[in-house]
Amino acid sequence: MHREMPDAVAAPARFWTRRTCWLVVLAFTLAWFAFGMPWLSGRVTIPYDAKAHFQAQLQFLAKSLHEGQSPFWTPNIFGGAPQIADPQSLIFSPAFFVAWLMPNPAFWVLDALVLAHLGIGGFAILMFFKDRGWHPAGAMVAALAFAFGAGAAWRIQHVGQVLNFAEFGLTLWLLARALDRSSWRYGALAGAAGAAMVATPDQVALLACYVLLGYVLWYWLDGPQRTARFRGSLAPLGAGAAVGLLLATGPLVLTILFAESSQRAVISYSEAIRGSLHPASLLTALIADIFGAGDPTVDYWGPSSASWDPGELSLAQNMGEVYFGILPVLAILTIGLTRGLLLDRGIRFFSVALVVIIIYGLGGYTPGFRLMYDWLPGVSGFRRPADAVFLIGGLGGIVGGYLVHCWLGGRLAPSGRLRTVLKLALSAGLLGAAAYVAVRSGHFGDAARPILTAIGLTIAGLASLRVLERIAPTAPALSAAAIAAFMVFDLGLNNGPNESTGLSPKSYEVMQPDTKNRTIALLKSRIAQEKDPARRDRVELLGVGFEWPNLGMIHGFDHVLGYNPLRLKEFVEVTGAGDTIAGPDQRKFTPLMPSYRSLMADMMGLRWIASSVPVEQVDKNLKPGDLRFVAMTEDGFVYENPRALPRALFVRNWRVADFEQLTETGIWPENFNPRQTVLLDADPEQMNAPRVTGPAQVAIADYDNTRIEITVNSPDAGFVVLNDVWHRWWTATLDGEEADILRANVLFRAVQVPAGRHTIVFEFKPLEGAFAELREKLAGEDPDVPEIVTP
Repeated sequence: MHREMPDAVAAPARFWTRRTCWLVVLAFTLAWFAFGMPWLSGRVTIPYDAKAHFQAQLQFLAKSLHEGQSPFWTPNIFGGAPQIADPQSLIFSPAFFVAWLMPNPAFWVLDALVLAHLGIGGFAILMFFKDRGWHPAGAMVAALAFAFGAGAAWRIQHVGQVLNFAEFGLTLWLLARALDRSSWRYGALAGAAGAAMVATPDQVALLACYVLLGYVLWYWLDGPQRTARFRGSLAPLGAGAAVGLLLATGPLVLTILFAESSQRAVISYSEAIRGSLHPASLLTALIADIFGAGDPTVDYWGPSSASWDPGELSLAQNMGEVYFGILPVLAILTIGLTRGLLLDRGIRFFSVALVVIIIYGLGGYTPGFRLMYDWLPGVSGFRRPADAVFLIGGLGGIVGGYLVHCWLGGRLAPSGRLRTVLKLALSAGLLGAAAYVAVRSGHFGDAARPILTAIGLTIAGLASLRVLERIAPTAPALSAAAIAAFMVFDLGLNNGPNESTGLSPKSYEVMQPDTKNRTIALLKSRIAQEKDPARRDRVELLGVGFEWPNLGMIHGFDHVLGYNPLRLKEFVEVTGAGDTIAGPDQRKFTPLMPSYRSLMADMMGLRWIASSVPVEQVDKNLKPGDLRFVAMTEDGFVYENPRALPRALFVRNWRVADFEQLTETGIWPENFNPRQTVLLDADPEQMNAPRVTGPAQVAIADYDNTRIEITVNSPDAGFVVLNDVWHRWWTATLDGEEADILRANVLFRAVQVPAGRHTIVFEFKPLEGAFAELREKLAGEDPDVPEIVTP
């Protein structure tokens, strides 16, 4: 099966007996459990994005399902957001079943879900090696490096990417088995696994798709009997494509339509390369945490830090870590390079793919990424090519595992003196380069411990492989278990919980549904005290902490801002909403919302503001008395905006306005009063002259995630204005009959009503709305460009 190198000897034809297989799987399971114990025990929890974003998403999903509500829209962040189209909402992931079973998923539940995925991904790589008869020790190296190396460990808080990375491993194994056996059943399973990956698209999923596509092309072209191989692949690939399209098309279409209406429809090249992986970060493949990314006693000094290249890159300190174990790295640096085994036919595809992915990850530091950005579909939709560290760790683990298979499987003849010297020179050269970088940056003291640790692990790793050479051919299960023990020690030491990946659960008490936090209790109490049936007040959590922006999804109140990389473009332009509002410096005002003392803030119903600093330090336009001070808590200061308008209003007058111009200039029409007049982007169908013959009453009779019922009683015709974000997938009925939703006051919704008593029901219907939008786009129409008629 393998093309032999000059110094190779024939490998044993079979290492995997039934008993060996079970023992190896048991060893892998124990290794998974040992590595995951700090999180599974509850001693630490996956922090940052896993809590601030994904824990809130999971809690909202669970709460909605157990209250009998649809989770497809959330009113709790960014004035409202289409959850069903958000790839990070967890709706189209296995987390949905967790939410369905548990009304209040604990922190450890999400942590266990993430670790379980990594375990499944590692198990799939184990089976991939087994199917090829490669040595169990090499399989163990590849599986553990895949599951707990590079981004899978250092960026475990990026839950969506971790899940997709693990599903890539599963898809790869099933796809390979489908092709090897010409099995449509395995092809269908591969399609289902791939659909789970692409149904929640991110850059990891995109890169994984290209690797899988490359694997199929390589399978067709590399080797004898190409025509037979091609014909034999048609049934499994056809079954996989059919299942994948069936399961993933709907979620993908929804996400694409949402992305087109978001602030991230396309990421410019200049913005994307600010998330490049610095070449110096590759040193972490040999010397984990050389820059102090996970050491609380070291002030991080690596790429994107203040001491390296401030402003050039925009990466968090843990995003450039690519360590995936000393054994696979040593195998690549020694027999992989010195004996040319990186080009052995059995692993050649993965070696090439690894190089291509590294080039991609380096982003602006090579010309290769520019070509990929310009020519590969999907690349321009993502920032931060450094996301490739997930695939670098996964592919590096597979390549390193194969080389360990060659090493311990009896394929290698003794190396000569020249090769031995070359092996030592390569390792010593990298260690020397790391020491030079540290000295030049003035951080040799900080780097000394990681460098010495790497030297110690290098010696121990080489010694372990030398010892195992003697028993591996005859005791594959024992050698795999020994490798598992060494890998757990290595990866646990270097990739285990640190300040980026494992913090005390007590740090996130405010995210508990029954939190005792005084600020949250105060806000919920004030909101609950409101008796006006037309009101549903919003809050703003101004820079209180990283885990705060999405708390509304847990505690049931509506936050003007939130934490999410995807937001509706119009909402961003009007409110200045960024990815998050973790710090007060992240609050950006706009021409249309230049202050908390503004007409837009009032129409938004922004009544309560909790700020970590006196609000005047953030909003320089505030004057004494604009906001009313309410209380000071351990988190900061709480204010009230007494001018905040109700969520639902009845108005009799209307005017046509250019919303784009309003957004750009921030200049409202003269004498505009949102209690009396609604601004529309086009003339309404019926334009009766407004009149006032008596008072009108409007009330929110029911308010759920995807269904809002409003009653109105007025002697005159007019408009019911709902100050929720306009989105084309919402529909409305007036007394059971279909009614048009008008885009109102730039951001909001309005329905025209005749005089009398009426009931208006807004319903979010994403499938119907997305189909209509897609049909209009295919017909060449632009559904988002209304005709402006001058009255």
